[in-house]
Amino acid sequence: MTEAAVGRLAGRVALITGASRGLGAAAALAYAAEGAHCVLVARTVGGLEEVDDRIKAIGGSATLVPLDITDGPGIDRLGQALFDRFGRLDVLLGNAAILGTLSPMGHFEPKVFEQVMAVNVTANWRLIRSMDPLLRRSDAGRAIFVTSGASRRIIPYWGAYATSKAALDMMVGIYAAEVAHTQVKVNLFNPGPMRTFMRREAFPGEDEAQQIPPEAHGESLIQLAIPACTMNGEWVAGDAALEQRPSVS
Repeated sequence: MTEAAVGRLAGRVALITGASRGLGAAAALAYAAEGAHCVLVARTVGGLEEVDDRIKAIGGSATLVPLDITDGPGIDRLGQALFDRFGRLDVLLGNAAILGTLSPMGHFEPKVFEQVMAVNVTANWRLIRSMDPLLRRSDAGRAIFVTSGASRRIIPYWGAYATSKAALDMMVGIYAAEVAHTQVKVNLFNPGPMRTFMRREAFPGEDEAQQIPPEAHGESLIQLAIPACTMNGEWVAGDAALEQRPSVS
């Protein structure tokens, strides 16, 4: 029996969006190492296959789902497929997001602003709509949505991204309140600055060697996914949690 088979998420089914790189890939590896079967969603087949190879290397298992999460009917079909195969969903990590462009509010191209909202907000609503019934069929459904400190600060030129994350915060908070009397727990997770593609887009001059790797947040995301998690409706600051640990590799 492998370590993954007896981990803290042994036998759990975890759906992760934006799973081909960055925080999504790191979460997938952390969950797989704890025994979860990971359903990996991203647009890039090659990226998904690379993560799958890494999961297999540690004795884990995954299902790859090449899907643009703005494809609402596609998310519905995924929900039906999960029901047919597993009958439930134990963990939902809504991680996929895009930055868009940094621009004065009046200068955004409509298609850019609308795409940011489609990926960062509407797609997560579609996930809630399709996956909530499956989370309720779990003995301890856990939903985690990745937010940003930009949702709580007024930062010039970050209008599209910050607006989308503020909307996400409100939507997820309402969802958490609606499931408060069920076995489902719903929380927001803010990782803070990380060594990711999005960070490079926003701050191309930063020294990546000084940035926190996404893998550093694996333990926090595990804690929010395990059945023992009792938090609901919380805004969890991942970077603050890291500061309380002895060290970060």
